[in-house]
Amino acid sequence: MGGIFVNEETRVSAPPGEVFALFGQGTGAGWLFDAAFDSLRPGAVVRFRIPWPAALGGDGTLEATGRIVSVRPGRRLVLAHETPWRGRVTCTLTPDGTGTKVRIVAEIDESGIAWLLARSGYDVPGPAAEPGTHPVGLLVSLSGPASVFAAASENLARMAVAEANADGGVRGSPLRLVVADDATDAHVGAARMRWLVRAGCRAVFTNVTSATFAAIEPIARETGVLLIYTPVNEGGRTGHGLLRLGERPAGQLSLAVPYLMRESGGRRWFLAGNDYVWPRASNRQARRIIAAAGGEVAGERYAKIGTSRFDPLLEDIERSRADLVVSTFVGADEALFERACHAAGLRARVRTLSLALDEATREHVGDAAGTGLYTAFGYYQQLPTADNRAFLARYRRSYGSVAPPVSSISESVYGAVHLYAAAARGTRCGEPAEIGRALPGSTLQGPRGRIRVARPDLLEQDMHLVRAVPGGFVHEATAEPKSQVPKVYMS
Repeated sequence: MGGIFVNEETRVSAPPGEVFALFGQGTGAGWLFDAAFDSLRPGAVVRFRIPWPAALGGDGTLEATGRIVSVRPGRRLVLAHETPWRGRVTCTLTPDGTGTKVRIVAEIDESGIAWLLARSGYDVPGPAAEPGTHPVGLLVSLSGPASVFAAASENLARMAVAEANADGGVRGSPLRLVVADDATDAHVGAARMRWLVRAGCRAVFTNVTSATFAAIEPIARETGVLLIYTPVNEGGRTGHGLLRLGERPAGQLSLAVPYLMRESGGRRWFLAGNDYVWPRASNRQARRIIAAAGGEVAGERYAKIGTSRFDPLLEDIERSRADLVVSTFVGADEALFERACHAAGLRARVRTLSLALDEATREHVGDAAGTGLYTAFGYYQQLPTADNRAFLARYRRSYGSVAPPVSSISESVYGAVHLYAAAARGTRCGEPAEIGRALPGSTLQGPRGRIRVARPDLLEQDMHLVRAVPGGFVHEATAEPKSQVPKVYMS
């Protein structure tokens, strides 16, 4: 695969050890040196902002994430660049008299070049048609606040496609994956959905916010493309051309709310989240379930996606005298919110249930600020089953030991691709509407156990309540999918 290398050199009037110590200090010494991380070790996630001309949109910088591949203190740092494009960044420090020569080399692959051109306003054509293939799309948030989930989601989509093709593809044709970025923006998402349609995609798997999903749903209906929404979502209209998989807030909350009230002894809840359809729909369910459990809602507040300051919200939570919080912030916003709660001392007094706290988000929150948070999903990386262990081993073999963690949000794409491929193999012509009709009733034995597409709007799966600890999650309780009142198994 082709790509480009960007090389920058400068000299700093300080010895290499002092220059290296600037990493992560926010000293204004440059975009890479201002990177934020909790630990300077291989595998640790890194957050940084890349200079970007304001004339091309935004505030003059781009939010980016990476992961430390290797580190030699005082000499060399290598990062795997994960979002908004894939690549590698190498920083080398060399003694230069009384100072240090700093050399940064950034490698950008073909997909990254295409992303940069599209973000700069160029009309980038879709990939060339490959006769005999079965193209499917993945619309994911490679940039913006929801990009926290993107790298693992793309990895798992590619892994599922490779596995499906090893099993013969679809009716003798290999699946071909086409990836697009919605930038955590509904208008961008709509444009990129049309781009995927023009690229010939028969189905599009989406791992985006409900705000983007609402913008792309009419395009799918108009064009006849099968649209499969995989992550946690609020539910809504479905049909043969539209499936909504993933956890529902009612299932998450029905398990978690009574458990946390019993465990903590608290009954006053504060509802906080981003201001779009999924958080508001989730909190309507939260009000109903909290009341049924004998609790009360002491306050409710929303903030737009991209929020970075939470002082007024934290003050509202303090004034409400809440014992518990339901957070429906997403991605980077959730990470910043939980770090702010920890810094303000709220974690010691208030239990928090976060409906979108997957492994990737917990990693961005950090061990210190994340410990003690609760979430409920159909999958978590420490799920102790043979199927999950084998799945994770394949993932690490494919993407390396420092690949981003797997979560329910990213694994949902993997499961959906396999369900799609299996349903398509059983059809007569493999057209989108026919595959959509075949999907309800299909099952998969995979990383999260046995799942079943019961209806176009319902994926039956176990639900697990877990608590964040340094390095991951520990199990608290599980509810079976068909339980009217969840049957709970205590750890």
